Amino acid sequence: MERWEKIDAVQRMQDYIEEHIREPITLHQLARAAGYSPWHSGRIFKELIGKTPFEYIRKFRLSRAVVKLRDEDQKIIDVAFDFIFDSHEGFTRAFSKQFGMSPNYYSQNTPPIKLFLPHRIREYYLTLQKGENNMSKKSNVNTVFVQVVDRPARKLILKWGTEATHYFEYCDEVGCDVWGILTSIKEAIYEPIGMWMPENLRKEDTSKYAQGVEIPVNYSGEVPDGFNIIDLPPCKMMIFQGEPYEDENFQEAIGSLWEVMKKYNPELYGFKWADKDGPRFQLEPKGYRGYIEGRPVREINKNILK
Repeated sequence: MERWEKIDAVQRMQDYIEEHIREPITLHQLARAAGYSPWHSGRIFKELIGKTPFEYIRKFRLSRAVVKLRDEDQKIIDVAFDFIFDSHEGFTRAFSKQFGMSPNYYSQNTPPIKLFLPHRIREYYLTLQKGENNMSKKSNVNTVFVQVVDRPARKLILKWGTEATHYFEYCDEVGCDVWGILTSIKEAIYEPIGMWMPENLRKEDTSKYAQGVEIPVNYSGEVPDGFNIIDLPPCKMMIFQGEPYEDENFQEAIGSLWEVMKKYNPELYGFKWADKDGPRFQLEPKGYRGYIEGRPVREINKNILK
């Protein structure tokens, strides 16, 4: 069986799980989605994902349950039944084993928690195949939407690396599971970001690239183990957003937008780059909305323009 046949078969199983996560799922159903026997489907799933289908499903369901407990006023038993647990006790045991706390404690305190956010296996292998050097590869970009937004004074919860200058180096140093914890932080005012930190916001022996999430300036909640919290001053951010793209082409979409940003002159529009004012950041690449990146700017003194 060729590698890409395996990858596509596992991707079909992942898609089936995503679509039916609130329904009973059997190995025979996954096998039909994969197009192979139940035994072979289970074997290749474990080979590529590192978990059996049912370990994967349980972790995925429990992480979805966390989000529901965090964001909705629901009874624990209703959430348990919603994600196909047959009793309050069974749900509590599984939840406590995965997250180290009971669902009752979590629903009352909503501390940061490590969510299971699996990669789509096809995109993961496409990334490995293309490699990080292709990030600069050009492709045609017809439209880039640019706007300037105000960021208030805020705090930033982040996890540093030591030498990472981009996403791939950061994953090698820190791992690729930071996003799950950042996503769980209830008080976040924006979605998690990957960032290139300016020197004035870095401490000695910390990486240029890091991942984090912005929270209100009066945040008093927990800071996850191994993470730091810093203050960010108010600033203006120039946001660049490319056109929608096919998810597997995300590296080309990033490279294309970088080419636009490299040539962009903000002074034509009354601004200048202000990289010391905050981190340059990237949002998680999602094809349906186009690749999005932001860079700090300041207004040019109007008297200078006269």
